[in-house]
Amino acid sequence: MPTKNAVGRFGEDLASRYLTTEGLVILERNWRCGIGEIDIVAREGGTLVICEVKTRRGLGYGSPFESITYRKLTTLRKLAGAWLRSHEVHPSEVRIDFVSVLLDHGAQPQVEHLRGAA
Repeated sequence: MPTKNAVGRFGEDLASRYLTTEGLVILERNWRCGIGEIDIVAREGGTLVICEVKTRRGLGYGSPFESITYRKLTTLRKLAGAWLRSHEVHPSEVRIDFVSVLLDHGAQPQVEHLRGAA
């Protein structure tokens, strides 16, 4: 059985490929600073997109989107600001998206993209 980290990494790989096929340009993955980590930083036109990826191996603990909390959104907003300050980038807009990856036994992985979650 794959480790939690391996499952998360696999989910982020699937999410990155999916976002690329949707026309987003991946700028960075797994960016870290003192307050946390951004799974994917991307650009869609003039918009900077901060993506949180949640991967689950089934629905026993609910859908991946159910893990979105007010606390997580607050942290992602702070992380977006930290990324912008560290890169001196000034996009016309900043958006926070969530990507859900469901790996159900034997089935094709299901990827869903929630734009503008915050």
